[in-house]
Amino acid sequence: MRKLFLLFSHTLTEKQVADAKESLGVEEFVYLPTELQRFWSSIPPHLEVLDEYLSSLKAYIERNAQSKDLFLVQGDFGACYAMVNYLKTKKIDAYYATTQRKTVERLEEGKVVKTSVFEHVRFRQYQ
Repeated sequence: MRKLFLLFSHTLTEKQVADAKESLGVEEFVYLPTELQRFWSSIPPHLEVLDEYLSSLKAYIERNAQSKDLFLVQGDFGACYAMVNYLKTKKIDAYYATTQRKTVERLEEGKVVKTSVFEHVRFRQYQ
């Protein structure tokens, strides 16, 4: 069974779920446990180096992931870079979601209000 682990701060959309199943062959989606999810979603910006901070996440991967599994990695740029490189050492493929921005303008009480909506396009593998 192919799993997609989510190092991701959001909930997948229905379109993302359908795409992952169709294009990546995913059969199971694995969200991080609550504590690790909070940890991933709020990486302290003042840290100069992330190695120690990310060690519990790496330990979770060691215990739970196999080389046939996939990871969706999005969030803090430095943490993503570190985790994608770590996953590569484990021979685990990592992906990120690509989106298309659609901007809508409307007139509200004499003011132009601009709203951007991001729509999923595809998953792209980190190279």
